[in-house]
Amino acid sequence: IVGPPLQLPPLFAVLVNPGVPVPTPPVFARLGLAPGQGFGTALPPLQPALGGDELLGWLAATRNDLQKPAIAGAPVIADVLDALLATPGCRLARMSGSGATCFAIYDDCAAAAAAARLVRAGAPHWWVRSTLLR
Repeated sequence: IVGPPLQLPPLFAVLVNPGVPVPTPPVFARLGLAPGQGFGTALPPLQPALGGDELLGWLAATRNDLQKPAIAGAPVIADVLDALLATPGCRLARMSGSGATCFAIYDDCAAAAAAARLVRAGAPHWWVRSTLLR
């Protein structure tokens, strides 16, 4: 079922990739699911128009099922998430897709830029960018 288009607020974010390969097939294999099997838990419904706090609340109530198996294959992902969570103003940090890029959400551009500088200073070999997600 296709619903109305989402009208999401802009999100100030930091993206970090530690530069390690994380092949998707092994990540899915670590889930231990049979072909076609799911987790059996539905996501909470997403309203077509959300403010920033409501969207962050929805995101906090969801999860990335691939995060744990990706970390099992590339433990540095946990380091990335810890680094993001330790930055001032981090509202949420999560792995994107099947890894290894992670993101964190901040209230404004200045907080995201400051967080990117902190993460980059602590891990200069990681790819780090502050950005605006729309």
